[in-house]
Amino acid sequence: MSLIYKSKEHTDYMELVSLKDLKKEEKEVLVEELGYKTDGTYVLDKNSNRVLDKYLQIPIKLEKMLIFPGSTVLLDDNEVSINLYIEEYGDVF
Repeated sequence: MSLIYKSKEHTDYMELVSLKDLKKEEKEVLVEELGYKTDGTYVLDKNSNRVLDKYLQIPIKLEKMLIFPGSTVLLDDNEVSINLYIEEYGDVF
C-alpha cells in the first residue's frame, strides 16, 4: 500500500510512496513520526504495548503495516481489514 509523502527538498508537491518499497529503518522513522514506537518487529504505542489492527484486533507487524493515503489509521495488511476500512471510510476515496 502507499502513503503520501511530502519531500523535505521539494515542499511544493507530494508524492505517493509504497510502504513495500521502504526499508525497515525508513518504516521505523515513519512509525515514530506518527507517534508510535517499534521493537523492530511490532508497532508499539507510547506505553510499549503492541498496537492492534482496528478491525481484527491482531498486533500490527512493522513489515505488514498498512496506511491508506491521507490517513493515520494503522492496519495489518490483510484483505479483511482493508475491506472493513474501505466500508467505514469509503467516502474519502
